[in-house]
Amino acid sequence: MRSIMLYFRSALIVVAVCVTSSLAYAVEVQSVVSPGGIRAWLVRDVSVPLISMSFEFKGGTALDPDGKEGLANMVSALLDEGAADMDSQTFQGKLEDLSVSIGFSASRSSFSGRLQTLSRHQDEAFRLLTVALASPRFDEKPVERIRTQIISGLKAQEKNPDAIAGRVFAKHIYGSHPFSKPSQGLEDTVKAITRDDLVSFTKRRFAKDNLIVGVVGDISPEKLAGILDRVFGGLPDAAASWDIPELDPAFDGGVLVEKLDIPQSRVLFAQPGIARDDPDYYATYVANHILGGGGFSSRLYTEVREKRGLAYSASSYLSTGEVVNILAGSAGTQNSRVAETVDVIRDVWQKMQEEGPTDDEITAAIQYLTGSWPLNFDRSASIAGMLVTVQSLDLGIDYLDRRNDYLTSLKPGEIRTAIQKLLNPERLTFVIVGEPDPPVHGQ
Repeated sequence: MRSIMLYFRSALIVVAVCVTSSLAYAVEVQSVVSPGGIRAWLVRDVSVPLISMSFEFKGGTALDPDGKEGLANMVSALLDEGAADMDSQTFQGKLEDLSVSIGFSASRSSFSGRLQTLSRHQDEAFRLLTVALASPRFDEKPVERIRTQIISGLKAQEKNPDAIAGRVFAKHIYGSHPFSKPSQGLEDTVKAITRDDLVSFTKRRFAKDNLIVGVVGDISPEKLAGILDRVFGGLPDAAASWDIPELDPAFDGGVLVEKLDIPQSRVLFAQPGIARDDPDYYATYVANHILGGGGFSSRLYTEVREKRGLAYSASSYLSTGEVVNILAGSAGTQNSRVAETVDVIRDVWQKMQEEGPTDDEITAAIQYLTGSWPLNFDRSASIAGMLVTVQSLDLGIDYLDRRNDYLTSLKPGEIRTAIQKLLNPERLTFVIVGEPDPPVHGQ
């Protein structure tokens, strides 16, 4: 496997970057149902001879069996390493010859795939995707090569402060919940994965009832309907259960330090977040842009970076899901300035909770968030991925058109009330990797 996402040939690159304004401002989403009952959302664009498909199966790395952590990730790296009567070299050779890109990835809660092809090669491209999903070979040679690559990557992460911080954070916040499982596995668990495990994963996880599909490009609804049945129609009707228990994260307001001999510490911080279907979500989304999601204009960046030069960056983000919702952030700074950085972050949190954002901040944030929205539609692949996300979150087929209205209809008082209700400085929890000196208050 050259990479999970194969590189295009030059012709495909050229047409991909040409998908711009025709999709950016007028996105008509159609619901297509195949004769076999498989549904997909389609944004048709005939201006460029390109088709992009994204799809998702519910259930990801959190469902990896105990002792086989890393299974979903390993499958994602192997599906393009040969299928049906084609070994790895033959399969990838066909992809390259046709300028077809096929890739897979696994998150905690889903297993995703994507395809991009020139229109004239669509039949063969979708045939290759079909056999990759239905008849992956998992031959010994590529399996061992990928296993070695994964283990090598895991060893490299043993001294990577970002990777360490992520693992420590997951273990501390998620405890024994399946979300604490390492998505890429551990060396011992990756070594324990067998070919039978790989085959079983595809049989249990790939099915029609946990499938979401989004397509963008030069293809008619009628043509897409037939392709959906060809690609996905042979999958089982039902997947194994992908239910994961709800999680109450352990945000105790403390400071956990993982010692590592590096000149700069990595700082992660988080508290409980907000559900995507909460009536206050959009108000909180705008407020977080002001707090730490707005890059150079955010309060965290201004206070931590611009005024004090404590770190190159400091930011926050909202993470929502079916199992857990968090408001999290990160920063990196010299060991000698970690304590001061944490104090500043706490002060920003406290002030935002007590006073909320100003009217001027709110106006600027909404103008930016609505004005930059069309930039999400500059590539067909990104739109296809967005169609999957919108379906997964059950936001409605007209969401792409309605999204900005949710923001412009907000009143400043609603935004202040929402963020003041959400922020909880007492539960703001820190994970630090490095050797902070002096110690952080609460360490």
